Amino acid sequence: MKQYLDLVRYILENGEEKKDRTNTGTLSIFGYQMKINLQEGFPLLTTKKVIFHSVVRELLWFVKGATNINNGLKPSKIWDPWADEKGELGPIYGYQWRKWEKFSDKDGSFQKEHIDQLKNVIEQIKTDPSSRRLIVNAWNVSDLDRMALPPCHAFFQFYVVNKRLDIQLYQRSADVAVGVPFNVASYALLNLLVANECGLEPGYFIHTFGDAHLYSNHLEGIQEQLKREPSSLPRIEVARKPLFELTFEDIVLKDYHHQDFIKFPIAV
Repeated sequence: MKQYLDLVRYILENGEEKKDRTNTGTLSIFGYQMKINLQEGFPLLTTKKVIFHSVVRELLWFVKGATNINNGLKPSKIWDPWADEKGELGPIYGYQWRKWEKFSDKDGSFQKEHIDQLKNVIEQIKTDPSSRRLIVNAWNVSDLDRMALPPCHAFFQFYVVNKRLDIQLYQRSADVAVGVPFNVASYALLNLLVANECGLEPGYFIHTFGDAHLYSNHLEGIQEQLKREPSSLPRIEVARKPLFELTFEDIVLKDYHHQDFIKFPIAV
């Protein structure tokens, strides 16, 4: 995928050395944007293998509103180091998407309610597609200290025009070698699934970055990846079901021709 490889080259050529929370060290840039036409194929990297079944399981896990790694669909093992002894991660992505907490004053006492942002935004797409408020936000300031890891992909916005559904993601912090290929596939897939329910064509995935970085111990592997020639992009087949009724088996990857997996150490 050219847009991703261009991002990698840009960081290698323009990135600045920067310390980080993990004390690994990074080459970092701030403020970058990729725009990917989803009509040209599904944006799953072909210059290395991306484990697509983990992308699907994690996304459906978010959509379910789950916060425990042992809850139904087990997501990628990348979450394991962050979970407590019971597998709990706190009110992370799925919780904020489906159960954003709200306290209302009822009869002189405050009661906790929940806002289902994802359900609401799908309804808005169907009933008011011209809205500029088609946003789902995971960056809940009041909950950050309860989360095992504050959201890296902080919020996303849909845009409807000419029967086309676009999605833009703002990612405050992006591990370009390990996380970004996964994030691109996840949000591109989310756009496909929402478009599928709303009777729209998937359009563009726009990926806007805050701090996009390559860890110092990823540089050798990323240089190897840049030597590889990309293949044509795969495609996705999705059952005609509402988003909240979809199962793992309803999402099928077709024609994925990839090169060998590159193992990168995870900075925790």
